[in-house]
Amino acid sequence: MLKFLLIINKAGRLRLSHYFEHHQQEDRSAMERDIVRHCLASDDKQCTFWEYRDFVVVYRKYVNLYLVAAVTSDENELAIYELMHNLLETLNVYFDKVSELDIIYNIDRVHVIIQEMFNTGYVMETSKNKALTSLRLLDTVKR
Repeated sequence: MLKFLLIINKAGRLRLSHYFEHHQQEDRSAMERDIVRHCLASDDKQCTFWEYRDFVVVYRKYVNLYLVAAVTSDENELAIYELMHNLLETLNVYFDKVSELDIIYNIDRVHVIIQEMFNTGYVMETSKNKALTSLRLLDTVKR
């Protein structure tokens, strides 16, 4: 089960956080700070998942973004690693090569995509087109 998703730029700024369970704000800030510090300090030859508190952190580095997921210890880390790639591909389909600015200026749409793909921390949809159906419908209504 996913506990939360983070998107961080390579300068260490948090661009998106999506929590699937409640955490106190002070606890969130401390966790995010520790996780960002660890992701930025690691090099390309190190493992991309590690245990932190009572969950496992899995991250994937792209050109200038880090996708970070915290999962329960019974999850398959490699499956989560691939799931994060699927999320990025879905964002690429919608934004036509997603960038940090797309995430900043369209954070509501990114949250909708995450909510379509995950429900209360469980994977609900892996198809890019099906995950984007409701958002595309919403885009046609708004115009």
